[in-house]
Amino acid sequence: MLFHLLLYLMTKASWLSGLNLFRYTSTRIIAATLTSLIISFLLSPWFIRRLQEQQVGQPIREDGPETHQVKAGTPTMGGSLILFSLVLSTVLWCDLTSGYVWMLLSVTVGFGVVGFVDDSLKVSKRSSEGLSGKLKMAALTAIAFGAMAYTFHTDLMGPHKLEVAFPFVDFYAVAMALPLWAYVAFGTLVVVGTSNAVNLTDGLDGLAIVPVIINAFVFMVIAYISGSMLLTQDGQTLAQYLGVPFIPGTGETAIFCGAVAGAGVGFLWYNTYPASVFMGDVGSLSLGGGLGAVAVMTKSEFVLLVTGGIFVVEAVSVILQVAYFKATGRRIFLMAPIHHHFEKKGWAEPKVIVRFWIISFMLALIGLALLKVR
Repeated sequence: MLFHLLLYLMTKASWLSGLNLFRYTSTRIIAATLTSLIISFLLSPWFIRRLQEQQVGQPIREDGPETHQVKAGTPTMGGSLILFSLVLSTVLWCDLTSGYVWMLLSVTVGFGVVGFVDDSLKVSKRSSEGLSGKLKMAALTAIAFGAMAYTFHTDLMGPHKLEVAFPFVDFYAVAMALPLWAYVAFGTLVVVGTSNAVNLTDGLDGLAIVPVIINAFVFMVIAYISGSMLLTQDGQTLAQYLGVPFIPGTGETAIFCGAVAGAGVGFLWYNTYPASVFMGDVGSLSLGGGLGAVAVMTKSEFVLLVTGGIFVVEAVSVILQVAYFKATGRRIFLMAPIHHHFEKKGWAEPKVIVRFWIISFMLALIGLALLKVR
């Protein structure tokens, strides 16, 4: 919106030619990141007070670590402010004629609505149980499936939409002859899976938001490269030089990633240990869904497995725990998700959090290195 306004003003007044700077994706990435950060950071104190006044407190799992009982009543649904900040920033600085933007916003906001309903039920019932698992999964799947069906039934991603990129392999050497519905199903799985994985990770103060920020920066770089028209000395685009798909227009998803990172950093100020506010499902589901959708748009689904390794391990730990318990009646971990296992082993919460952050940072560097190791 602001992007379009600035371009309009530039065409009407020659002395405003300096506004041409905002035609560049890199400029708008920085603007979106700063805008969402400032909105999130400045509005958080007021937002937290409102949550406290409305007694929107976090219900604590009865079977969770004993040390978590002191967190009962801490304001939750802070993800609502993250969602507001990143959506507003995206709308202000993105090209609103881009199908990428509306696809990402539809998934992010749609998942946020599901999370908001889930959180509201938990607060109203004073219980850690909100929407039933089946109903929540059905709603997320329906939203993701609709977005993916639109994406793959149009020419949004151009000629590369029915191809898959794998790490360590030159993108252009891999084109899988799968039917269209298989790509729709795969994209839906990536989006819903990432959303739920982030949701499972969001169990300690700041544990989920920092890996989200890190992954947002990683995919901001990938999306920028994938859609960049900049040429190397030998006349190749950056995407061709690095062996990744060249998908014009994906630079707009980089702006979205910047907005996610900025909103996350602003929220982290208040969510870091000991948290003044929790993200809630409204935040974790929407952020995870948005990251998954960006991975699909940039054909980086398998890179997400690496950079989002923390999310993957958290989700796998729950799957293994449930499956093993049903089969044997015993547990693999002291408690799942796995971050609770380390708490049960005696690790202090800040130690678990920071060590998971460090691992997430290392995985992000490995993921970025995969751009060149092909």
